[in-house]
Amino acid sequence: MSALVSNIGWMGWNLFLALVPLVLAHALFGHQERPRWLLITGGAAFVAFLPNAPYVLTDVLHLPRELTVTHGDHWLAAALVGQYLCLFAAGFAAYVLSLVRFERWLSDHGASRRAVLITDLSLHALCAVGIVLGRVFRFNSWDLVTNPGGLLDLVRIPQPRTFAVLFVLFTILAGGATLARALPTILDRAAKLG
Repeated sequence: MSALVSNIGWMGWNLFLALVPLVLAHALFGHQERPRWLLITGGAAFVAFLPNAPYVLTDVLHLPRELTVTHGDHWLAAALVGQYLCLFAAGFAAYVLSLVRFERWLSDHGASRRAVLITDLSLHALCAVGIVLGRVFRFNSWDLVTNPGGLLDLVRIPQPRTFAVLFVLFTILAGGATLARALPTILDRAAKLG
């Protein structure tokens, strides 16, 4: 039971960070027009914080260690898995909903379907890089402002393994977001068949 309770702090913090881009998306990309300076600064903050939403998926790395300390307590193991699944679902939902809000805003402002798709794929790629910077190099979104030199020190030619990790993350983000968008239609069709 202590594992469930001890997770609340760090999971709560990671979930808070995952919700920041969703809050920014609603504030910036709603139906009201915003001043250009606000869209630029707020948009930069949106892009900087967006990787925090899918980042929670990488917290799965903690789960195997926590399952070993359940000492065969199947109920505790099931509760831990449920706790992690809730974190993953909430974080990834925040990611997809943030993207959907931004994409609608772009479309409403005259962006073509192709431009929206390219922007969407670019954001998935940037988020994959952001996840690696956070998980591997332990950078935070605010380090873009508070520690830009530290980030610049990392600029080098990536190793093939890094490209592979980035490709896998990109595929998970793009594929997962596509599936999440299609889920309501799939469920609606299934309900009509049943």
